[in-house]
Amino acid sequence: MQSIIKAEGVTKRFRQPKRYSGLAGSIKGLLSREFTEVRAVEDISFAIGAGEAVGYLGPNGAGKSTMIKMMTGILVPTNGSLAVLGRTPHAERMTNAREIGVVFGQRSQLWWDLPVRDSFDLHRRIYDIPERRYRDNLEHLCAMLGMDAYLDRPVRQLSLGQRMRAEIAMALLHDPKILFLDEPTIGLDVVAKDAVRKFLSEVNRERGVTIILTTHDLQDIEEICPRLIMVDDGKLLFDGELKRLRSALGARRRLTLDFATDPGPITLSTARLVSDDGASKHFLIENEETSLVDVLTELGNGHGLKDVALDEPDIEEVIRTFYQQRPVLVPQ
Repeated sequence: MQSIIKAEGVTKRFRQPKRYSGLAGSIKGLLSREFTEVRAVEDISFAIGAGEAVGYLGPNGAGKSTMIKMMTGILVPTNGSLAVLGRTPHAERMTNAREIGVVFGQRSQLWWDLPVRDSFDLHRRIYDIPERRYRDNLEHLCAMLGMDAYLDRPVRQLSLGQRMRAEIAMALLHDPKILFLDEPTIGLDVVAKDAVRKFLSEVNRERGVTIILTTHDLQDIEEICPRLIMVDDGKLLFDGELKRLRSALGARRRLTLDFATDPGPITLSTARLVSDDGASKHFLIENEETSLVDVLTELGNGHGLKDVALDEPDIEEVIRTFYQQRPVLVPQ
């Protein structure tokens, strides 16, 4: 797969004036030329192929938005090299902008007092989109996102979910090869989130648009992005598929066995007992190769087994475990 985004040893440092406490410190801060250096991104390398959907994860202050801004050409790396579609983003920002789409969840590109349609038309003129192509794209996006009902309504009258759909649609009107999304579902209700997720998955799958997504809502990642890039304190911690992350941390499936009556203590080699509530016993299956059939075969008959429940760890548990253990994992 051909790489359309390539980062090699990318570092971004910011200089901040030193702060001093108290009134005297405030005056000193105004006159001082002393600075502290903050590393938002430190020596990060990765390659992203055409048509991939990649989740870029990390806690607040981990450098996610900084990396997105460098890939879109808004910020300039302090060190290292960064190429997007074969170009240096900040050096060829205008050319690069024609082939990428950007949505920042907390910043709007729509004109607040104008109807949505007028913002779209202005976007068409800025990007010099041919009239026929524009009409076809607009019709397709409106149908997929259900925007017909509010296309002629001023942006200020839209709900947050409606506005976010319009933001994403506008970012795709010029047929970008890459779509950068920074917290696209922040503040949305469940129905709006579901609509946005389904749409982004479809755009990635059917149109081959490469998606780079930062989010704190891990359900976004599970439904849209097979691959994760995880960072903390500006450093790369993990780059790979979610299933590999699950495997690296251990499957830790939860198994509940419900019996008609308490069968007494049960010890299994295929699963570890974690709590015993009499007729209901709770186990952890920690070996990825162990199946439910293996456990039930070892359990055997004669216990009066009534019901079985097997729960896979959800993505939030996997990510939380990862950051608690903080392993440094490299791509396969």
